Amino acid sequence: MRVLVTGASGMLGRAVATALVRRGDDVTTFQRRPSGVAGVREVRGTVEDRAVVAAATAGQDAVVHLAAKVSFAGAVEDFERINVGGTRILLDAARTAGATRFVFVSSPSVAHTGTSIVGEGAAPAEPELARGHYARTKAAAELIALGADAPGFAVVAVRPHIVWGPGDTQLVQRVVDRAAAGRLPRIDAGAALIDTTYIDNAVSAIVAALDNAERAHGEAFVVTNGEPRPVYELVAAMCRAGGVPPPRWSVPGPLARAAGGLVERVWAVRPGEDEPPMTRFLAEQMSTAHWFDLRRTRQALGWAPSVSLEEGFGRLAAYYATR
Repeated sequence: MRVLVTGASGMLGRAVATALVRRGDDVTTFQRRPSGVAGVREVRGTVEDRAVVAAATAGQDAVVHLAAKVSFAGAVEDFERINVGGTRILLDAARTAGATRFVFVSSPSVAHTGTSIVGEGAAPAEPELARGHYARTKAAAELIALGADAPGFAVVAVRPHIVWGPGDTQLVQRVVDRAAAGRLPRIDAGAALIDTTYIDNAVSAIVAALDNAERAHGEAFVVTNGEPRPVYELVAAMCRAGGVPPPRWSVPGPLARAAGGLVERVWAVRPGEDEPPMTRFLAEQMSTAHWFDLRRTRQALGWAPSVSLEEGFGRLAAYYATR
């Protein structure tokens, strides 16, 4: 197929584009920075620019949309303009270009309302109840994307949960750096049971959604490793892979959530250079259970995770051993 992959400068987008090239698809990437993916036609720009989006989608059979503003902080207008407005622009351009498949890469946070998720599937996106600007705007964008599903234009939403792997700067490297500096606490002793997704499993699920869009269209699918573990166990494994001691001090969940809310208010006035050290959403994610039932995902996409947590952490340790 001729496939456009947006957001290919990020870890997951780059890996998806690379996988499609390797299997022989004609791939175009679209992002603001160089993607670093060999063998693709590259278009630089933003999903807010209709003219550049039209040029990127021209002649494409399918679109995999990963580009988004992903952050725990920032002005709501920025999230709405990129995540919601950009998705609308890309959908319009894809249909105009004659594309027949559209995979929207979403997040389970679109259905997370602050309470535990225990063995559920892909619950409906809840823009009004989702926590934080990112989750709310991704929820709205997912509803817009699935609402565009129609005969001849098959739309599938895929929700990979907490994607990590070698070279991950968004999660793993931050965990390692903050643990090394003694700034990473356990929240509620790190006992909350959560799912995560090794990068290769997230990639194979997105590719499966692309291939099976015509029979799985109109739905959202949660993707994880299917191996829920306590938060602390996962964080400690990342720290050990990175060669640093895991966190030893603990903060009660209610205190962490209150502190996160305070940090958010300060960050809104005086934002730092990196992500805030804590937000209410992050505290909730680290102190509430969220693990999922993958049966519908496996059935509809003909997919199953192929890399276990044990193997994934082994690969992560090997990556850090070379640095």
